[in-house]
Amino acid sequence: MLKVQEIREIIKLIDDSSINEFTYETDGTKVSMKKSLNEKESSTIEQKPQPQKEEISTKENVDVEDETSVKVESTIKTNEPKDIDYDYEIQSPMVGTFYSSPDPESDVYVNVGDSVNNETVVCIVEAMKLFNEIEAETTGEIVEILVENGELVEYGQPLFRVKN
Repeated sequence: MLKVQEIREIIKLIDDSSINEFTYETDGTKVSMKKSLNEKESSTIEQKPQPQKEEISTKENVDVEDETSVKVESTIKTNEPKDIDYDYEIQSPMVGTFYSSPDPESDVYVNVGDSVNNETVVCIVEAMKLFNEIEAETTGEIVEILVENGELVEYGQPLFRVKN
């Protein structure tokens, strides 16, 4: 079974290379990656999140009645940088749903103030019914948790901040 870090490295290698399609299979696990060759598609995908953020920033002085707009606006405001001292951000290695504990009845993996090391599991990100344990990959103390349980996360989105 491939670890999340190994999949990240493969993604970076494929992204930096001229390879357009890649498939790897071992022990019943198969990983397939394909680059989009159509620049219009990739530019459309990249531009979709940007207009939403611009709309929200222009609505700061306007009363917002749409409930979904208010939720998106508050999410963006909570993700603004704060004056918290940290050395490392643990980022999501994939798009998926963030879970802070192995199941709803269990305690969370980590809280603010907990010490972590390279192999400490800090959360789970569910992608396509696969539950991927995310390790800290650093040593230090959790100083901030940036997402809430059940929240959708993007690839590369900061999840935790760690002070070494």
